[in-house]
Amino acid sequence: MPVVLWRGARPGRTLGITAGVHGDEFEGIRALLELESELDPAQMNGDVLAVPVANPPAFWSATRLSPLDEVNLARAFPGDAQGSPSYVIAYYLAHAIIRHADFYLDLHSAGVKLQMPRMVGYDATDPRSQEAAFLFGAPVVWGHPTTPPGRTISFASSQNIPWLYTEAAGAGRIDPEDLRVFRQGILRLMRHLGILSGSIFPVPVEVQLYGDGNLEQSMQATQPGFLLTAVHMLQNVAAGQELGRTVTLHGNPVEIFRAPAAGVVTLIHAFPRVESGELMFLITESVHSFPKERSHAHELEPS
Repeated sequence: MPVVLWRGARPGRTLGITAGVHGDEFEGIRALLELESELDPAQMNGDVLAVPVANPPAFWSATRLSPLDEVNLARAFPGDAQGSPSYVIAYYLAHAIIRHADFYLDLHSAGVKLQMPRMVGYDATDPRSQEAAFLFGAPVVWGHPTTPPGRTISFASSQNIPWLYTEAAGAGRIDPEDLRVFRQGILRLMRHLGILSGSIFPVPVEVQLYGDGNLEQSMQATQPGFLLTAVHMLQNVAAGQELGRTVTLHGNPVEIFRAPAAGVVTLIHAFPRVESGELMFLITESVHSFPKERSHAHELEPS
């Protein structure tokens, strides 16, 4: 497992970062690999402790789950040193990386088959997390009132470590704008924590979401088929509105997916071929307009 430590010339806080927890999510990996050219430890107060590829077995197979035990590493925390490979990885990530951070960032995206907005998520119960989220520079900010167990971020919460996580469109490609937001977000977070000097230029938030965001609560396919989507990302939908349907290769309907409640679309199964049990759509409970006074809280220069 690759581990990189940028140790600042002066003492300060430690930012812990992981990417590649899911093996088909590449934006965060590249952002960390390119961070080398951005950082000069002689100018740093504190450390950055990063794992560019947290799940090597899944990365080399380009899959969300590990091919060694079919476990979702992002649901295996705090891990088990005597467990199957994913639980062993989770144990050492938790105790050798996350536990040593003063602030933790987990870089995710939607992977090969899913689509999610370019966003940063935060702990809505922790003002430290919320403040950092609105400084990160993502166009979409999502506050979570609860954090389900098993996550990297739920382990961080158990250690009283504030956290953020990211999402992006995915599709097995790296969108230049996603990469830019991730790279700049890391640098902005480092300035916020005092690890780097310099100012933080305010970036307007376009959409503010609020809700659990538990992907396991997404609608799931019960049968294989070809997907015909009827909505787009961040679209507001009414309860019962059709989100999409699967059909046979003759075009006959297989399954229709409808919004369980009014809200906004935050996950779409973007891969047209659908297998039984796959995540299909997620509707977030509510959307709030961005509080304008927050966008000018830091009148600072661009990074």
